Amino acid sequence: MDGITSALADAARWRIVESLAERPRSVGELAELTGLRQPQTTKHLQTLARAGLVTAVPLGQRRVYALDTGPLVALELRLRELVETAEAHAGERDVVERYRAAIDTETAAADRDRWADGRTFTFERLLSAPPATVWRHWVEPELLAAWWAPPSMTMSACVIEPEPGGRVVLDYRDAEGRSYRSTGRVDAARAPEHLAFDLSVLDAAGAVAFTGHYDLDFAPDRSGTRLRMRLSITETTVEAAPFIAGIETGWGQVLDQLTHTLEKKEA
Repeated sequence: MDGITSALADAARWRIVESLAERPRSVGELAELTGLRQPQTTKHLQTLARAGLVTAVPLGQRRVYALDTGPLVALELRLRELVETAEAHAGERDVVERYRAAIDTETAAADRDRWADGRTFTFERLLSAPPATVWRHWVEPELLAAWWAPPSMTMSACVIEPEPGGRVVLDYRDAEGRSYRSTGRVDAARAPEHLAFDLSVLDAAGAVAFTGHYDLDFAPDRSGTRLRMRLSITETTVEAAPFIAGIETGWGQVLDQLTHTLEKKEA
């Protein structure tokens, strides 16, 4: 497939393929139709032949070139697969667009420090595991690291110590190598019912960009556990606008990852 796309990427070779789609032609005809010299045309035909796109047909003293549609059909099928995959994941592109729009909105609103203090968010999920299992996925580092990171990020540290005053640490890295760090403390921990903690997102210099105050309830349900998470933010700086813009979408994706992780374990 790489050879086909590479051969077709050249504009001159594409014009040759278009001409051969009508009927087989000689080098001279193709040179005249494309405005190329015959030696150039011959080289392009050789490249197309190596990719399996054209075949040389001897006709006595003459030789004409014919288009082989097999590779084009294979390319068509592959392109169709790509389109279908992209359409099936259109929601991912929508997430990016909503995030971009949210950044624009929050950046316009961030005219002073503490501009977003007191803003609150609430998230709920019905999880297919008992409260004790869900609790473990919040407080055991290996289980927590399996889901508590934004998509496409790599976790390097992930800790919630389930006791008052316990450490909370979230460190991860993106594909470009940029690091993101958050630290905080546990305010309350009553297994497996209630967990509350603060988590401060740090900027590149290690200063607090904003602090999130998390309050989680794990309520038993016939289907497993009803998780309710309330988040309020304080200490917001002007530079925190992109972080604030991503809270709704980011936590939605992360909690979806928790949901899917538990579903796989229960399956």
